[in-house]
Amino acid sequence: MTTLFLKSHYVNNVIPQMVKSRAYKNKHQAPAIEKMVINTGISATLDKGGLEETIKDITRISGQKPIVTKARTSISNFKVREGMPLGVKVTLRGNKMYDFLHKFISIVLPGIRDFRGIQPKLDGNGNYTLGIKDHTIFPEINMDSNKRIIGMDVTIVTSAATDDLGLELLTLLGMPFRKK
Repeated sequence: MTTLFLKSHYVNNVIPQMVKSRAYKNKHQAPAIEKMVINTGISATLDKGGLEETIKDITRISGQKPIVTKARTSISNFKVREGMPLGVKVTLRGNKMYDFLHKFISIVLPGIRDFRGIQPKLDGNGNYTLGIKDHTIFPEINMDSNKRIIGMDVTIVTSAATDDLGLELLTLLGMPFRKK
């Protein structure tokens, strides 16, 4: 059983600070992290083994089996047929979400070479998406056994109504944003 450091930090430190700084009347008005989505695309012309390897790697990274996203319609210019696998995604909620976010903030991001922080640019609704070009930055991935590099998007969905609230929430949780 893992300790949920980030969840206890959120409940004991972040919520009281947000309530105090924003003058909320109730602690339930403070924004929270609702879910995290890990999404990666694969080439439509990739062989079956490539899809299975991608599923295995995303399962190791997230601790949860991803679903395969398939093409809704055929697009002849891209050699895509209806029903072809185009990517995999996994949605993390609850304790797995907090465990993954803690690992992401404290181990994965600082492990990137020449890391100086991430851009503090949210999507306008208080959510944050970070594109990762190389999945081997995760400690669960063995670099020797991988045949291909997988890029992915990690999206943090919050209940914050504005970017300002979302940025404050993620900063208080320890997200290493780049200083202006």
